[in-house]
Amino acid sequence: MGFRPWAVLWEFLYKTWVIAELEARKLRHDPTELFTRAVQPALWLLIFGQVFARVRAIPTGDLSYLDFMAPGILAQSVLFIAIFYGISVIWERDLGVLHKIMASPAPRAALVSGKALSAGIRGLTQAVIIYALAAILGVGLNWQPRALLGVTVAVILGAANFSLFSLIIACLVKTRERFMGIGQLLTMPLFFASNAIYPIAIMPDWLQVLARVNPLTYIVDALRALMLSNGAPTFPLGVDFAVMSATTLILVIVAARLYPRVIV
Repeated sequence: MGFRPWAVLWEFLYKTWVIAELEARKLRHDPTELFTRAVQPALWLLIFGQVFARVRAIPTGDLSYLDFMAPGILAQSVLFIAIFYGISVIWERDLGVLHKIMASPAPRAALVSGKALSAGIRGLTQAVIIYALAAILGVGLNWQPRALLGVTVAVILGAANFSLFSLIIACLVKTRERFMGIGQLLTMPLFFASNAIYPIAIMPDWLQVLARVNPLTYIVDALRALMLSNGAPTFPLGVDFAVMSATTLILVIVAARLYPRVIV
């Protein structure tokens, strides 16, 4: 029989989904994690957002500051969930689970893609909570099905980006202590060197350069364009999704090559 690319693709997607479903089952054993993860973004919206909306110190054009900030807080929540996702791989190695997974016939790319997809599923649960809070606070949300679908894709791609990056770090450092230290070191610079809570235009020149190479910036920009009824993105929406997709693909390739190193 000849080579059948569609059959190969279908088998890859199936194995990716199996790994994602296996990871998602963990939420059923500890659903409280979803609510504890929602506390920090809720505080940002309810306290930081409300205060700065009254101060009006940050120019956001035709958007109220709370409207401007809501997509950034969703992106922040996705970042904070995904950037520590790699520690689960270290736990699995220490418990002996990872050796069994690595012995499976699934390709390494499917294994890391499945973990990235499960991080996206967790990110979607945060999106539901943040949407509910934003609606209560009067944020002008866009409820059109196409916009909601775009937000779903952006959240999944964003979570995949940072969970794969987290997985690469876990493969390199191999210990929980070093991993947590690096994760904590990266979260705040990634967040503050983006357009999550202030526009790129008001940043100093050096920070604008960092913001434009920061993948979180493009996630926020896509969410701002799709999540709000009058969202005004900095970049074309196609550029945002192209950057997210390309970054995800590159990280899948790198993570798949490094993944066996975590058990060495």
